[in-house]
Amino acid sequence: MIWASYFLAALAVILAWPAPIALSRARWPARSPFTAMILWQSIALGGGLSMIGAMLVWGLAPLGDDLISATAALVQIVGSGQSADTLGVIHVFALSAAALLGMHLVFTLMLTFVRIERQRHRHRDMLNLLSFPVDGNPSTRVINHPSPVAYCLPGGARSVTVLSDGLLQLLTRSELEAVLIHERAHLNQRHHLLLWAFAAWRSAIPWLPTSQLAHRAVNELIEMLADDEALKSVDETTLMRAIAVVAAGTGPQGATDPRGGSSALGPSQPEAIQEYPLATAQRVQRLLTPQPALSLAQQGGVLSASALLLAIPPLLLLMPLR
Repeated sequence: MIWASYFLAALAVILAWPAPIALSRARWPARSPFTAMILWQSIALGGGLSMIGAMLVWGLAPLGDDLISATAALVQIVGSGQSADTLGVIHVFALSAAALLGMHLVFTLMLTFVRIERQRHRHRDMLNLLSFPVDGNPSTRVINHPSPVAYCLPGGARSVTVLSDGLLQLLTRSELEAVLIHERAHLNQRHHLLLWAFAAWRSAIPWLPTSQLAHRAVNELIEMLADDEALKSVDETTLMRAIAVVAAGTGPQGATDPRGGSSALGPSQPEAIQEYPLATAQRVQRLLTPQPALSLAQQGGVLSASALLLAIPPLLLLMPLR
């Protein structure tokens, strides 16, 4: 039915503006960062599907009673070189916009991946020249730099955690353990894949609040998830001291994201986990005044809402177009 396109358009607007703004201002994500991460992914995916789906449904409406038959009719028109007068200018425009937006999102995702891989390759080459393994462990390397620096560089079996000797001089054994567990949690939980996806989304549609707010929120949430992993082995005070020491050597000039950029070290650090002062303050505040996690009912409600956001666009696309 044609009303499905209107519903999809309305859902796309909600997920592009009020929903991400409201979620970015909420305080509960710090209590259950994993649940909040799923909701952010659902908002981004649901919003993208709704935007493309609304234009697709509207454009195909004159060609058939359902998406499959209408698509088959469109393929026949294009393949046989028939006139598109059956559609009309508005419907042709809607289909063209849907196709262009879909290709733009996929192309940006692939381009971001290629850029990340190139940056990682260059950075890994520099690390091989300028760093040395800790106690013969090739997965943890040390660079000669006075500032306290810690980050991880994903690469499958070649993934490494990088520390500066300046950091090693400032940390106690337990604080160093907290830093290592934190950075390895980023690698084990594949946080770089989330950063890649949301960085691509931000590059593709930088003017949408969803893309910018989601990218920042995801960066904060993965830090909280890694902190929670470290808390399984060290206490809050030890972790807070480690966070403060590492943060002293980073800041806006050194912060990077998966798209790359200059760092405090000089070479590009596409996967460096370095936060702005506000994000660091939020992490410390979370440790100073811990809040209980969301109840099972609350988590179930959020996860159910996330599932609905992903399910509604495909279900509407499968409904009759008229």
